[in-house]
Amino acid sequence: MRAMSMSMDRQPLEDYLIYLKVEKGLAPNTVESYQRDIKHYVDYLNKQGIVSWEEIDRYVLLSFFSEERQSDKSDNTIIRQFSSLRKFHQFLKQEGLTSEDPMLYVKTPKKAETLPKIISMNDIDRLLETPDTTKPLGIRDRAMLEVLYASGLRITELIELTTEDIHLSMKLIKIVGKGNKERLIPIGEMGCKWLEYYMESARPFLLNKARKETSVIFLNSRGAPLSRQGVWKKIRQLKQEAGIRASITPHTLRHSFATHLLENGADLRVVQELLGHSDVSTTQIYTHITKHRLKDIYGKYHPRA
Repeated sequence: MRAMSMSMDRQPLEDYLIYLKVEKGLAPNTVESYQRDIKHYVDYLNKQGIVSWEEIDRYVLLSFFSEERQSDKSDNTIIRQFSSLRKFHQFLKQEGLTSEDPMLYVKTPKKAETLPKIISMNDIDRLLETPDTTKPLGIRDRAMLEVLYASGLRITELIELTTEDIHLSMKLIKIVGKGNKERLIPIGEMGCKWLEYYMESARPFLLNKARKETSVIFLNSRGAPLSRQGVWKKIRQLKQEAGIRASITPHTLRHSFATHLLENGADLRVVQELLGHSDVSTTQIYTHITKHRLKDIYGKYHPRA
């Protein structure tokens, strides 16, 4: 009988997190997501009295995922956990900590396909025109929304933008995305106009309140870099002020950016490049949205639909 005081060696997890940060160059939020998933898995292993990585086989993993489903975890959560554990077990085998990779014998879970939520051009216009641009924070909000919709940035990419990343004379911004991949994105006339106005008028005002100098573009009311939560909260507030019923998050603007480009004839590979997707299959989900919307439009307006 095993001594229940024994527990799984967590050093491989610490080594793996260092590997993700240093060698893979993943963003802090991504690394934290892996850490949460694997720590939860290790806690489960300890409860089962498993104290060696070599003890883990297909049946241990099936039992873990079965328990996750029974605790009403969503399909998305289980698929994310599966991905985290698959990569972690690959690392364990690669480092010689296990002789087998048990994840090879577990079937990848599937989920019902759900299309990303987008909002209409009319709602985009209403949202963009809502900030009070007679005030510094309103100018910041307008510039932030214009940049999000003009470029399709992820929220992390937006809040990490610095003065070195924007090239207003060329109407381009430089983004360092997932895996430290760099890309240049055009931001268009309106995005450029509001970003320039913010940089010249509102940002210096906010920066004067800062305790220390920062090159980050978007600042809060105290002159510090705007947080992810700050952006989410502001978009939710502006959406309510605009009277828009649809749910809107920063990612909704990214989805809308991609879908509206494709609806207006943009090439799928171009949209892939702008979004920073490593695989075009990730971008193809937006072609399903455009087809779905075309069917809706046909059904609504064609006299014999």
